[in-house]
Amino acid sequence: AASSYLRGVPYIQVPTSLLAQVDSSIGGKTAINLSYGKNLVGCFYQPKLVLIDTNALSTLEQDYIRDGMSEVIKYACIDDKDFFEFLMNLKISSLSSHYEDIVYKCCNIKKKYVESDERDTGIRMKLNFGHTIGHAIEKYFDYEYYSHGQAVAIGMYNICLESEESGYTEYGTSDKIKEILIKYGLNYNLPNMDMDKFEKIIKSDKKNMSDRLNLIYLKRIGEANIVNKYILE
Repeated sequence: AASSYLRGVPYIQVPTSLLAQVDSSIGGKTAINLSYGKNLVGCFYQPKLVLIDTNALSTLEQDYIRDGMSEVIKYACIDDKDFFEFLMNLKISSLSSHYEDIVYKCCNIKKKYVESDERDTGIRMKLNFGHTIGHAIEKYFDYEYYSHGQAVAIGMYNICLESEESGYTEYGTSDKIKEILIKYGLNYNLPNMDMDKFEKIIKSDKKNMSDRLNLIYLKRIGEANIVNKYILE
């Protein structure tokens, strides 16, 4: 709305969920869902300011914290092995005392990708790790049953399982992702779905270029790559 009114008016983001603080509030990607797919109408429009107060997180139910931790784990998976180990070793009981450090770390990682590729045509695509499957799950269930974070968690594990089985990803990586998802109360199993319908949704993904789709595969924890893969016959 801010980007459209008067062909653009300044706006400020004040994210109050963990997912928004570490991810959606920065970077300028704005969109809405259509019945046909996720985030299909939108634009790149940067906020003038993002105000993050992690004290707001203490007001949230744990479902919202788990939802945000999915994106936190994503950042560690694609960019920072040491951060991944920190999250693995962190006691759940002390998680809230590390909110500021966690949010700051994720914002710094995202900042690097956005500054290099604001329009999401190259390196920024790595931030989509787990999202191709995740978005398809959200769409399959009409955005009602699975939250974004829940769906992305399932997507991260299953895309890694696929890439590991193909020999692209270092053996044991999917087990590490499974372990950290379990630790933070996130599901990793694909739900029961009509796979033909599910694959059709994946093929309609906005990242689909003709008969190819850019998928994000991990080489290992902390190292992600963009793999251009044939998906249509």
